[in-house]
Amino acid sequence: MIIRLLKPHDAKEYYDLRLEALQVNPEAFSTSFEEVITSPNIVEHYEKSFRQTNTYNFGVFQENKMIGMVTLFPETKEKLKHKASIFAMYVKPAYRGQGIGKLLLEATLKQAYELGGISKINLSVVSNNQEAKGLYQRYGFKTFGLEEKALMVNHAFYDEEYMSLWLSNKE
Repeated sequence: MIIRLLKPHDAKEYYDLRLEALQVNPEAFSTSFEEVITSPNIVEHYEKSFRQTNTYNFGVFQENKMIGMVTLFPETKEKLKHKASIFAMYVKPAYRGQGIGKLLLEATLKQAYELGGISKINLSVVSNNQEAKGLYQRYGFKTFGLEEKALMVNHAFYDEEYMSLWLSNKE
């Protein structure tokens, strides 16, 4: 199993995995499947994103097939540069429970440490996703807020928890 930063040539595979994620777990993402498939030039958009130096997209590969992904986005505004956010974490269902989410989270945390200057990482997670919340809590993330009915998917509401992790002792 290999985890690495995604490159422009990974864009199509990322797109396919993203579509799967939006179909399998639509409640876990603010973007809908329909929004992605109707976006013009979306694969080219991902290629461009993977070239940027201020966003870190990781993929986990087994036998040269992407089975998981996550994005680390460091803030760029002067007053926010001490923060970064984790987005779009997904692992194919057949590979869940095997530590792949842990590998993805560790890669993002390592990247944040290596960037320097980041002292806080934020993320959001659907409240009923106990497995993801448990993973984040094991790494020290703490809930700091709850948005009730944050997402509506197929006429059902989902609450979102906002979590953060301090990388330094400065809270």
